[in-house]
Amino acid sequence: MEISCLKIYCLVLAMLMFSEIMISSSHQAMAQSCEVNVLGLVSQCEKNVRKSGPKSKPSWECCAVVKTVDVPCVCKLVTKEIEDAIDMDKVVYVARSCGKKVAPGTKCGSYTVPGA
Repeated sequence: MEISCLKIYCLVLAMLMFSEIMISSSHQAMAQSCEVNVLGLVSQCEKNVRKSGPKSKPSWECCAVVKTVDVPCVCKLVTKEIEDAIDMDKVVYVARSCGKKVAPGTKCGSYTVPGA
């Protein structure tokens, strides 16, 4: 009986791992389809969207990257982990400061964009 339970446990674990890999691959493919310059966003805008500290005006380098982002497409990629790592209010502030229109009511993960 122990062997059969162990086999079932291993099978369930393998299925969960496979599902996680597929979800991760799907998010990577979606990020590519949104044409997101993730490295550029992180390197140029990270200090503006981190949870700690006050809102700060983004640099022109940050804005140059932000202006290339398809906001509605990228919002579909926002996960709980992303929301835990960055301040979504600051993300909207940076996007709007850089001239991107972010419509009130837009959903980014579980976050709803407030009015301007």
